[in-house]
Amino acid sequence: MGTDERPVVVLTRIADPTADMVIRELTARGVPVVRFDPADFPMTVRLTARVGDGTGITGRLLAGNREVDLGSVRAVYYRRPSPFTFITLRPEDRPWAIAQARYGLGGVLMALPGARYVNHPDAVAAAEPKPVQLATAHDAGLRVPPTIITDSVDDVRAFVAEVGPIVYKPLYHAPYQVGGQPAAVWTTEVDPSQLDATIRQTAHLFQAKVNKTADVRVTVVGDRVFAAIVRDAELDWRTRQDQLDWQPVEPPGEVAKAMLDYLDRFGLAFGCFDFAVDRDGGWWFLECNPNGQWGFIQKATGAPIAAAFADLLATGRA
Repeated sequence: MGTDERPVVVLTRIADPTADMVIRELTARGVPVVRFDPADFPMTVRLTARVGDGTGITGRLLAGNREVDLGSVRAVYYRRPSPFTFITLRPEDRPWAIAQARYGLGGVLMALPGARYVNHPDAVAAAEPKPVQLATAHDAGLRVPPTIITDSVDDVRAFVAEVGPIVYKPLYHAPYQVGGQPAAVWTTEVDPSQLDATIRQTAHLFQAKVNKTADVRVTVVGDRVFAAIVRDAELDWRTRQDQLDWQPVEPPGEVAKAMLDYLDRFGLAFGCFDFAVDRDGGWWFLECNPNGQWGFIQKATGAPIAAAFADLLATGRA
């Protein structure tokens, strides 16, 4: 039986411990891996691709000293590539060059014939908006806390009167600075007396606060479900995730089934789900990151998540 020399392409930045875990698993199985950051184009990444002549995309990509036949890629692991910068060009020329690279190199990498994507960038983009996540989770049968997205302070006050205590969540984690320094915006409980007209300045997401006893992070890879629970965490556990005692947990069957349905609706091969567990044991969907972090869960619980990724990338099934 011949050896399958088709490579797995890993698209990510230089420092990415999560990608490293998957690459080690693939390498141990003898699966060829080509890792590069598309942002290095055209310095150390080069591209020549053709379309037509009765075929799909053909050609080659050079990444450092590795050459990739675009028609032979078995899978693409789309992790955390850096943004294009083109710092060697004049500032007025950079936006044009960045756009050409994004839709040229990026477009080719999104259309490799026969390759399995984990996850495809289009699927990631479709699954990122919080309102879409919440609506899809509801339709898939997951419990979703009452939520309002609005720029009206009066409607927020009416929402508080209806549901009780609420929290604020950013709709998207965009770059943010305080006093010239990078800052993070976490989930925060809202004092209704502080609601004012500044809400009118943009869209805000407010959600009924779940009277939780635990948080759960679930990493779904293909049809494999890896869940971990932590008790007595902060309102937003991400503020000190490395200090928490994550333990394996088995999700309710109906929740596991709904998560698989959720991913299928977006065409996602994996996702990281966050749930709050209430005092009655109910699981409340908070969000699903279609390109989330899971390395800390494997480290804490020993769950073979990297191996599941390697299975998916190497064989096309989890």
